[in-house]
Amino acid sequence: MSRINRAFDRLKKKGQSALIPFIMAGDPDMKTTEALVLRMAEAGADMIELGVPFSDPIADGPTIQAASERALQNGVNLKEVLHMAERLSGINTPLVLMTYFNPVLRYGLRDFAESCGRSGVDGVIIPDLPPEEAGQWISEARKTSLDTVFLIAPTSPPDRIRLVSRYSRGFIYYVSVTGVTGARENLPDDLEPAVKRIKEQSKKPVAVGFGISTPEQAKKIGSFADGVIVGSAIVKMIEENLRHPELTSRVKDFVSAFAQALKS
Repeated sequence: MSRINRAFDRLKKKGQSALIPFIMAGDPDMKTTEALVLRMAEAGADMIELGVPFSDPIADGPTIQAASERALQNGVNLKEVLHMAERLSGINTPLVLMTYFNPVLRYGLRDFAESCGRSGVDGVIIPDLPPEEAGQWISEARKTSLDTVFLIAPTSPPDRIRLVSRYSRGFIYYVSVTGVTGARENLPDDLEPAVKRIKEQSKKPVAVGFGISTPEQAKKIGSFADGVIVGSAIVKMIEENLRHPELTSRVKDFVSAFAQALKS
């Protein structure tokens, strides 16, 4: 059983939902990213999603695109992110990398899977790699006990849900809205029924992402989903405090508010 699965099992016994914050590695720099991961773990994050900067992030909205651009300007690449993950491998909080397929392909599927294993990475999300085309990657990932998380969209039909459930490991990522990432004031009215439909066809944990921007929204989603992914709202806070000496403390407090909402 992977560390991701153990985290979900532990929380399920407590009747709680997992908090999964997202930040972009290298924004504003790698040293700060490393500090942010530690602070978010202290704040109550149950697992942490680390974005790998990429020049054409098709699933990301303006906030995360800007963070990716800042990281790329710093010269951050996949190899650096893996080195940082290795330095963080002593923490109890599982780490999940979110990357597009092009950097993985250039790195080499086997080499990337083995590097993730050595670095202590627990899972990988590759949003532009559908399960129908992921056979070779899945094979390499499973050799190193690396969880591959696939996505389900609001438009996914039942057969697609079953396919994703079959191949996804760790959890299923449910994209709450059609479109790109970004904080939103209101969540879709059909979000709970949509998660219920997935859970009727799968025993895998379901984590909801895209658009969650307040602890109140997180608490509502946590009442019916197994995990809550908060990305753009945190990345926006980083952007607004790039040069502030209390950046990491402010992010920790922000993440702590989400953790408290989910565990109350």
